Amino acid sequence: MTSAREEILNRLKQATHPEPDEIPDFNTPVYFPIDQPLELAFKENLEKINGNVVLCASETDLYERLQQLLKAFSPEKVYCNETALQQAFKENGIGISSGSELPSDLEAGITGCEFLIAHTGSVMVSSAIEGGRQMFVYPPVHIVVARKEQLVAYLDEAYSSIQQKYSGCLPSHIALITGASRTADIEKTLVMGAHGPRAIYVFIVC
Repeated sequence: MTSAREEILNRLKQATHPEPDEIPDFNTPVYFPIDQPLELAFKENLEKINGNVVLCASETDLYERLQQLLKAFSPEKVYCNETALQQAFKENGIGISSGSELPSDLEAGITGCEFLIAHTGSVMVSSAIEGGRQMFVYPPVHIVVARKEQLVAYLDEAYSSIQQKYSGCLPSHIALITGASRTADIEKTLVMGAHGPRAIYVFIVC
């Protein structure tokens, strides 16, 4: 009579040997190619996840379109803490507020960014941007003002570019914003604005 141990050993001996592991292919590109202008690819990919992208033909076009959007908000409840943007808004007659203490009834926050990643529709931000990281998280609506020169194709380019920009002395906090904050953790029901802004608008001067 064959023991349980012997039976197991016999099965192991009779088992076919698995094929050797395949050698990883390090030459094939990881990312799919982008076959359109970066600003269009960024717009397409961010809008797939409920983001909003406005392509502006000039500085004048930017401030006209931005002013149209801001009509939906109260000027005293729209904050921007970046000096260059504040000055530009003032010169173009756009009323906003500023200050380190954000009100509890804040409606929107306006910031710049480090880079825009076309492949994923992501916005790269950092703690080096004036206003601090609270402006990327606290406002229910996040408005980003960027330029075409800040567009890169893929994530690795964004990381290489930010390393070059800060010459090895990186900001303490670097983050990627990909669409509005959302979660479906509870009963698989999608909730927008769960951990940050419920809407994001990216204005790009092309």
